[in-house]
Amino acid sequence: MTEEKNSSNVCGEGEVPDKEGRCVMPEVTFSTFVMSLNTSVLYHLGELPDPESGEKFVNLDLARHAIDTLVVLEQKTKGNLTDEEAELMRNILYDVKMRFVNAVKH
Repeated sequence: MTEEKNSSNVCGEGEVPDKEGRCVMPEVTFSTFVMSLNTSVLYHLGELPDPESGEKFVNLDLARHAIDTLVVLEQKTKGNLTDEEAELMRNILYDVKMRFVNAVKH
C-alpha cells in the first residue's frame, strides 16, 4: 500500500505523505468517509471537475443518491458519533442539500 519515497513531497491524486515521506492513501476514518461522499456530491453537481479531463458534469440522480447515502449514514450512526463527527455530518448534509436545491432551480 506504500510507494517509494517521494523526494519532491508531491503525491499522486488521493495520496498523502506519511511520516517517512512515502506517498500513501490516507487513513480511513468516519470523517474521511463522509468527506469522500461529500466530494462525490460536489462532483455530480458539477462543482468539481473530472480529475482527468478537467470537465464538469452534472448528474442530479447520482448527486441525490450520494446525499441519500449520507442521510442513511447519519440515521444509522445517530448516538454513536463523537460531537465533532456529528457536527461534520450535520454541516455537510445541510451544505449539500442546499447546493442540490440550488442546482435543481437552475
